[in-house]
Amino acid sequence: MIYGLSLILTSLPFFSFALSNFSQKDTITGNGYKLKTIIVDPGHGGRPSGTTGNYSHGASGSYSFERNVTLVLAFKLQKELEKELPSVKVVLTRTTEDDVSFQRRAQIANENKGDLFISLHCNSLPNRRIHEVVGHKHHKPVYRTIEVPDHSGRGVLMLVYGFWRSREGENAIKQNLIEGGDSEMNANPDLNDPASMILMNEYKRKYRKQSIRLAELIDGELVDTDGRHNEGIREQGIYVLCHSAMPAVLVETGYIDNPDDEAYLNSEDGQNEIVASIVRALINYKAEVEQVSP
Repeated sequence: MIYGLSLILTSLPFFSFALSNFSQKDTITGNGYKLKTIIVDPGHGGRPSGTTGNYSHGASGSYSFERNVTLVLAFKLQKELEKELPSVKVVLTRTTEDDVSFQRRAQIANENKGDLFISLHCNSLPNRRIHEVVGHKHHKPVYRTIEVPDHSGRGVLMLVYGFWRSREGENAIKQNLIEGGDSEMNANPDLNDPASMILMNEYKRKYRKQSIRLAELIDGELVDTDGRHNEGIREQGIYVLCHSAMPAVLVETGYIDNPDDEAYLNSEDGQNEIVASIVRALINYKAEVEQVSP
């Protein structure tokens, strides 16, 4: 068994983060796989009433907040997915303005045995520092440093989890496989066992590969169909991506602190375009992983 699994693992092509060719065959998914559950995660939220402590309200623009925009997008995405993919269950990690911890978001995804995790966010840039002349002394200018808003960011950005956070993903995958009754993992629950290590590495490889493929599909729809500016696909050690035992993508839908992007994110047409692009990408992704034609 170890020898056979080793051959499978070593025969797989090295998968590049920058460039990828999604394989229509997958040694873990296999024939008969069906995408059943999609987790939609509206990023950030407000402090729950009656509580204390620090809560991240997310980004904000001149008149709107990330917590509100992402919740609206999540509801619209859920509705469209249920319409276009009626066989797929859609679970939201947040249905009110109240914040949900990163730990709880990942827990919801894993408890519902999600096949995909999509986190919706709005981007922003920190203030930038500039030096201005406030006077002169001994015929030399005197400067002071001030912070001014930076509204130069624009467009969409896709994030997937970084390799350096693979331990968290490994623990989540292991727990889900055991609880889900995976026969191979139950037969070898000790991850010191070589066969179990090979199996675990194969799951991690598959999830990362599919995360990047989904990010490519969403990015392509937003850019090629909607004409949005593109900041590409990047890896980051984000908690909800690392702790979700499934392919996971964080979609930065636009820069809410950029006046043009903020107007787009808050408009009916802009929201509908974003949702439609994500739905098209998910339909194509589903067809690929299920190895059938759209």
